[in-house]
Amino acid sequence: MKSILLASVIAISAIAATSPADAKGCIKGAVVGGVAGHYAGHHGMLGAAAGCLYGRHHAKEQTKDQDRQRQQHQAQPSQQEKL
Repeated sequence: MKSILLASVIAISAIAATSPADAKGCIKGAVVGGVAGHYAGHHGMLGAAAGCLYGRHHAKEQTKDQDRQRQQHQAQPSQQEKL
């Protein structure tokens, strides 16, 4: 079972190395999900897939939050100048 988990981690790493911009958050989520899935009933591959999806979702949300904060920060000085 360890060899399957190791092979899946290597495969995910190889895929992620080819396109790092598209897989933001996926690798970390896949590793955590794979380990959790392995210990929760030997479902490492399912956990890795779910972890990858969650990791990408979380990374997109963080990017949106950072963009909102940047826009608010840029808007505040212009409002103060009007006062």
